[in-house]
Amino acid sequence: MNISSCFIQANRIRTHYLEAGSGAPLLLLHGGGAGADSVGNWKECIKILARRHRVIAPDMVGFGKTDKPSPEHFTYDQKSRNDHIVAFIEALGLTKVAVVGNSMGGATALGVALQRPELLDRIVLMGSAGLAIPPVPSPHLQHTLNYDFTLEGMRRVIEGLTSPRFKPTVEMIRYRYELMTDPAAAEALKAINAETKKGTLVYDEDALRSIKHPVLVVNGKEDGVSPIARALRFLELLENSRGYIVPHCGHWAMIETTDEFCSVVENFLALES
Repeated sequence: MNISSCFIQANRIRTHYLEAGSGAPLLLLHGGGAGADSVGNWKECIKILARRHRVIAPDMVGFGKTDKPSPEHFTYDQKSRNDHIVAFIEALGLTKVAVVGNSMGGATALGVALQRPELLDRIVLMGSAGLAIPPVPSPHLQHTLNYDFTLEGMRRVIEGLTSPRFKPTVEMIRYRYELMTDPAAAEALKAINAETKKGTLVYDEDALRSIKHPVLVVNGKEDGVSPIARALRFLELLENSRGYIVPHCGHWAMIETTDEFCSVVENFLALES
């Protein structure tokens, strides 16, 4: 499977993205943890999902190879991420895009659905942010909110995001750690975490009720960042939603249970409207 590395301007932000496959467009949005990017979060899923779809996985603003504007001139809040991904979809000339969003990427998918509903077709929320459940960040999330930019700190970040059964490779830990050695990436992450601590990843529940897209809510049964209670509340609020709970899985279903996750996503995308 050939995965292309591409760049495009979106909202004056030089945006890096991976692309593979052909067919109906499928957008993959990564989360906001330290060292997140399209490669580390989605590469294995892309190999599977691109068999049937045109898969597009951007690095969100502040992450990976995408621009990292100085926090002195750019606010790293959820609105800015929503605006960036809206501009990214428009720059590619797409509409009716299916989107998979993990954590902060899920909050961004919801933001696009609220801001520009015509741009999206179906939505998969995986361990999604967007609701104040739990009301304060969990100890698992604190590992990334208080990341100390060390290799051992990155190990703690990954342990907080995954099931106790998951054993990260040395290569995974080092890849994510090395991404954070870029001073611009470090400053962006500090600004993102500061905004997250303010609660800016949370939407009004009445606004979420207005979303009418078909939605699949996926959650790891052992997700310490986005607990099952949050997934259940999404199911209550989103009228056209269905759920899938993954046993023995934390916050990273796309990495911890890649084959199962991709199968569930493909089945959902194949459903008749």
